[in-house]
Amino acid sequence: MTNEPNFIAGQPSEGKVGALIAWALFILSIPSANLLVLVGLVVAYVTRGTATGVARQHIEAQIRLFWSVFWWTIAAWVGVFVSALASVVLIGIPFLLLFLLVWFLLSVWFTVKSVIGLLNLLNDKPI
Repeated sequence: MTNEPNFIAGQPSEGKVGALIAWALFILSIPSANLLVLVGLVVAYVTRGTATGVARQHIEAQIRLFWSVFWWTIAAWVGVFVSALASVVLIGIPFLLLFLLVWFLLSVWFTVKSVIGLLNLLNDKPI
């Protein structure tokens, strides 16, 4: 038996509970000041080795989502820091607002993507 994902809807898959927990923790990341997203990432990594089928695809998507949002958030915070320093001479204020907006939109996008992933997994649909 291989661990290759089986993307056919309705097929039994192992690791679904772990994937559901990870999506739920991702969704709760904003109210938890992003602490639960780290727990969700650990759950995804631990479950990935035994997951099959649609659950495996969701776990892989969770890991990709976390790392992509993580690096974009780092870039946004670097922009906020540089803009805050440039605000001393007033040219950084519009950029500061822009990077704060980017950070906010990343948080909203992460949450929406997590809700959609959870709903798809509950319906045994690939993400």
